[in-house]
Amino acid sequence: MAGEITLVYPKWIPGTHRPSGPIANVTGLHFKAGTQDLAWHRDPVEMYSFHVTVPPGVREIQATFDLISADSAGGGGLAASSNVLDLNWNQVVLYPDGSASDAVEFAPSVRLPAGWKYGTALTTARAEGDEVAFNPVSLTMLVDSPLIAGAHYRQVELMPAGEIPAHVMDMVAESDADLEMTPADIAAYRKLVVEADALFGAHHYLRYHFLYTLSDAVGHHGLEHHQSSDNSVPGRTLLDPNQHLLEADLVPHEFTHSWNGKFRRPASLATKNYQEPMIGDLLWVYEGLTDYLGQVLAVRSGLWTPEQYREELASMAAMLDHRAGRSWRPLEDTGVSVQILRMQGARWENWRRGLDYYPEGDLIWLEVDTIIRKQTEGRRSLDDFCRRFHGGESGPPKVVPYTFEDVVRELNAVAPYDWAALLKERVKATSTHAPMGGIEGGGWRLVYNDKPNAFLKARAAEYKMTSLAYSLGFSVAKDGQFIDIIPGSPAYQAGLGPGMKLIAVNGRAWSPVVLTQSLLSAHASHEPIEVIAETGEFFKTYRIPYFEGEKIPHLERVEGQPDALSDILKAKTGPPGKP
Repeated sequence: MAGEITLVYPKWIPGTHRPSGPIANVTGLHFKAGTQDLAWHRDPVEMYSFHVTVPPGVREIQATFDLISADSAGGGGLAASSNVLDLNWNQVVLYPDGSASDAVEFAPSVRLPAGWKYGTALTTARAEGDEVAFNPVSLTMLVDSPLIAGAHYRQVELMPAGEIPAHVMDMVAESDADLEMTPADIAAYRKLVVEADALFGAHHYLRYHFLYTLSDAVGHHGLEHHQSSDNSVPGRTLLDPNQHLLEADLVPHEFTHSWNGKFRRPASLATKNYQEPMIGDLLWVYEGLTDYLGQVLAVRSGLWTPEQYREELASMAAMLDHRAGRSWRPLEDTGVSVQILRMQGARWENWRRGLDYYPEGDLIWLEVDTIIRKQTEGRRSLDDFCRRFHGGESGPPKVVPYTFEDVVRELNAVAPYDWAALLKERVKATSTHAPMGGIEGGGWRLVYNDKPNAFLKARAAEYKMTSLAYSLGFSVAKDGQFIDIIPGSPAYQAGLGPGMKLIAVNGRAWSPVVLTQSLLSAHASHEPIEVIAETGEFFKTYRIPYFEGEKIPHLERVEGQPDALSDILKAKTGPPGKP
């Protein structure tokens, strides 16, 4: 071993699709051979690489470091509080440079605070006091098996081992009260397991753990794994109606990833280790198809009602239909550019575009689903594609890479059609409007009126913001800061922009009620709305000539057309589960 060796810290993290390994939080780094400190230096170009000088005769070195708990699964926010821990192993390991992650073995262990309990897909070798040792695994399986732990823990058995592998939900929270789950939710999650089984027809895991962290103190995210999913949500998600509605499709989404994303994975994302760059050109399949299937499974399992699904679909379609940035950035580029788009925030997002491969993927795959049903006169659907593409033989985790051509070939095996041309048009071309073919082919249409949309109302309450995106063209935070403004909208043309602060509307201090009243007044009087906004230390009055009232998106049934959308949402195994 004498000479110089290079150890690396995981950089490109599966599921985040970008170099999200929190290298800046690695502190107190030491390398030793016995009691002897070894000299090391960081690579001046590749910040995740450490070159260590090893003296002759040394056969083993030890690396120790502290990790500042400031990043939760690449999503921002803390990874731990005084009551909970969300441990992603990629954040606490080093491995030899150039090694395949499958070829490096680890014997992981963790020491937890007294009395804490844990959940993970790793198998326990021994537990002595507060230290838990797990059976040796490859680096691939280690990174693919996060651990959650906490002072307040609950496990819910969703499916005992049998024809379907065992499924459990491991839950940690800041208090026992936040772990309360209604019988209806338990029944829905059990229904989720059997609906996914019916959809895919095979399992590529031996046992599945839904890891569920409920806390306002740690970062919120969802991250997929073969045999588990890492789901972190606000503390009262199971108890608060708004949070429950907004988060209900998270677990189905991450569960779906076990088949679409982990088992079947784009070849450009199936790298041999965590230093090789990932290319996100097929994220509209990896994430977009998963988002579509996750929401459909949320309805089939009973976590959402069909009406709630339609409200969410309407809100996504409206947002994308008003996405000014789609005129210059094709959908595929939002995936290729994920590493520079993911953490940019909301300011100018409408023009920049964000991770649109998620919601626009919903529209694309709904369109594919409705086309298959039409082409086959209802005999086949996207469910048949999923069974062919994601099913196969059940067994332990493995990765089967695919290309765009593989997707097209399997779609044609289900229903012959010019899928290549359709999908290339959807993801590679720019357009001024969102693809509505699935909604329209499903027997519905997008409309706007002044009635509340359940999802937009819940988001406004939870995020403490007001959105007039489809009327005046902006959203504003509780403190008056403009979150984003749509280029070309009435507010934009009047001169308003993100970063300004709303002060008053029509001579009154602004509030959500005052904003709504201004829309009504302008509609009746046909007089422009006057807005006072602050930019730095300057104040200015802006006149917005908008007279069309509130515009809130919904789906409306088209009479005389088959209701394919309702057929898509029907459970495959009977009515949603009941407690």
